[in-house]
Amino acid sequence: MAAISTVDALFLKYRDDVYRLALSYTRSREEAEDVCQTVFLKRIGQKEIEPNKEKAWLLQVTANECKSLLRSAWWKKTVALDETLPAEEPAFDTTLAALLALKPKYRVVVYLYYYEDYPTDEIARLLHISRSAVTTRLSRARQALREILKEV
Repeated sequence: MAAISTVDALFLKYRDDVYRLALSYTRSREEAEDVCQTVFLKRIGQKEIEPNKEKAWLLQVTANECKSLLRSAWWKKTVALDETLPAEEPAFDTTLAALLALKPKYRVVVYLYYYEDYPTDEIARLLHISRSAVTTRLSRARQALREILKEV
């Protein structure tokens, strides 16, 4: 039986984390899967990373890939399928629906802070923004969530 490669082991360990972060940015399962695949393919060509920093590296690359995707002309010209076809709305948890209504820059800090339990200084490092920007985005996201949930 063949041994599992380092990248395969990382994929098995962190695929859900990478996918969820990508999904929080893109709100599209297909795009999140593509980003996830790209992130792990990029890992193949990289030098060794310290074992305790692998997850942070993967999430940082995921955030960068998602930002690039959201800035691309292709992304800006696409229209989500659910906007073009009349369809019945799936039943969503109210909080999840409110979270998905946030702008990507707010969604991602909420995701990393509350779901991945990263401290604000680590989020700042992962997203290449200042710590104060992270705390500001968290504050604005909480306020926006309060407003959205009041309406429900």
